[in-house]
Amino acid sequence: MLQKDAFLVAEGAVDLDIAFQQKLGAALFGGQGLIIQKVTGEGTVFVSVCGDLVEHNLAPGQLLKVATAHVVGWEASVQYDIQSIGGIKTAFFGGEGLFVTTLRGPGKVVTQSMTLSKLANALIPFLPHSNDHNIRVG
Repeated sequence: MLQKDAFLVAEGAVDLDIAFQQKLGAALFGGQGLIIQKVTGEGTVFVSVCGDLVEHNLAPGQLLKVATAHVVGWEASVQYDIQSIGGIKTAFFGGEGLFVTTLRGPGKVVTQSMTLSKLANALIPFLPHSNDHNIRVG
């Protein structure tokens, strides 16, 4: 299972399908939408991630709580749920938003160390600025 927009490309023997979030509230308010991507079959799959990819091998019943935007994918054997955390104060001052994904093993879970917005902000200091006169286009 992959979060929306995570799939890039796969070998021909890999099947791509859709699955639906387990809970309507999580789908609407968790920021991930109703549909997730289901990838099955034998072969190599490339996914879009930001930062480092981290693999977690969960034992039966083992829990992993992850900021929702950092979850990339999980095996079908993993149970998942998206829950709100804290209140408004946590959302504004905690830096993680209102939702966390709880994953319960057994199975593999893949997370990313950065979100796209955090990666973009980290790159800004290294991008050319309009007042740089040494930039040549073409």
